[in-house]
Amino acid sequence: MGAAGAAASLSDFVLDLPGHVSGKVREAWELPDGRRLLVTSDRLSAFDRVIGLVPHKGQVLNQLAGWWFARTADIVPNHLLAIPDPNASLVIDASPLPVEVVVRGRLTGSTSTSILPRYLAGDRVLYGHRLPDGLRPHGPLPQPLITPTTKAQDGGHDQPITVEGVETDGLVERRLWRRIQDVALALFERGSQIAEDAGFVLADTKYEFGLDSDGNLLLIDEVHTPDSSRYWDAANLDARLEAGQAPEGFDKEAVRLALRAAGYRGDGTPPDLAPSVWTETSTRYIALYERLTGLPFVPGEQPIEDRLRRNLAGLLG
Repeated sequence: MGAAGAAASLSDFVLDLPGHVSGKVREAWELPDGRRLLVTSDRLSAFDRVIGLVPHKGQVLNQLAGWWFARTADIVPNHLLAIPDPNASLVIDASPLPVEVVVRGRLTGSTSTSILPRYLAGDRVLYGHRLPDGLRPHGPLPQPLITPTTKAQDGGHDQPITVEGVETDGLVERRLWRRIQDVALALFERGSQIAEDAGFVLADTKYEFGLDSDGNLLLIDEVHTPDSSRYWDAANLDARLEAGQAPEGFDKEAVRLALRAAGYRGDGTPPDLAPSVWTETSTRYIALYERLTGLPFVPGEQPIEDRLRRNLAGLLG
């Protein structure tokens, strides 16, 4: 695991609470009254594996997700109740749906579930969508496309599935799934417009949904963060594409590309990456936060663990 900035980063966080679930990036605990506590670490995942630590990443994700939840609540309710600490969120304990809803506006990506490698290999029907010939790598798709995947279990990889397959495989009930598609496209349109206003292209993103105890649909996990989205600098995008260069990203794509350059595709032990990969990723996450929100990024007090315990004391009793 990459160690650059590890002393100032949050890797693991332990609380003596029941119902603990440890994800790739977040730690979660059940709380009374149908609530859940989420603590966002500085762990970075790629190819469905935890790869390393990015200083300040957890704080950026937690606070930026909160910012986006407030700006999309008119489209669909979300699970956020409060942000008691820069790295923590108090949320409704929703039941997650077993599908990750990826919306793509650009022909791009480098992983096995991405559409660019398959398109370049000659595939023209992807996730049930037929694409025309002649699309340019990293260029716009004819319209934003929903490309769902099943959620990886026990260290496995996310698996592509068609929009129709979500229904026919019984993963989500038909009427609910159709509503989710409408909501996802509306969220992507809102995100793309706000990103454009900040000088970014939102190339693609991932949404997760759940149901509350009354069966109401909620947007959960995170929304439009650099972990779940691919952001490109709009100012130099056309020039870079004309020159045959990849877009300038403000997300974790630089880590994915560094891993691929080292010959890693998600199986086995990840290679050690240069410290510059981690520091540059941190810099870009912070820059994205500041440009999107128009707010300065103020790092939380260190040590992170001590601050978390102090700020969460009122919740934990």
